[in-house]
Amino acid sequence: QVQLVESGGGLVQAGGSLRLSCAASGRTSSISIVGWFRQAPGKEREFIARITWSSGATYYPDSVKGRFTCSRDNAKNLVVLQMNSLKPEDTAVYYCAAMTTINSARWGSWGQGTQVTVSS
Repeated sequence: QVQLVESGGGLVQAGGSLRLSCAASGRTSSISIVGWFRQAPGKEREFIARITWSSGATYYPDSVKGRFTCSRDNAKNLVVLQMNSLKPEDTAVYYCAAMTTINSARWGSWGQGTQVTVSS
């Protein structure tokens, strides 16, 4: 249906920045919302950002608000998560996911994840 691939993770010091990308392929015309999630070892998956494909409207929880910015390039089927002022607590595997018009009630497609490590 829709395939997603994350990239851009790495090791960065606290206060630094990283730019993650989520490349979509397949039936990309069906994408309605792209979300970003993260999961640290031993912890549950956490929602961190959402962008509506058509309008570009975004939403962020308090944990990342003001530090993370999500944007999209429809022509390139690409979603970018710019992460600034990174903290050690941000260390996790970061995933992008997509809701589609086929089933808008679930995150139907997931990427493989990219590791982000923030050192103190």
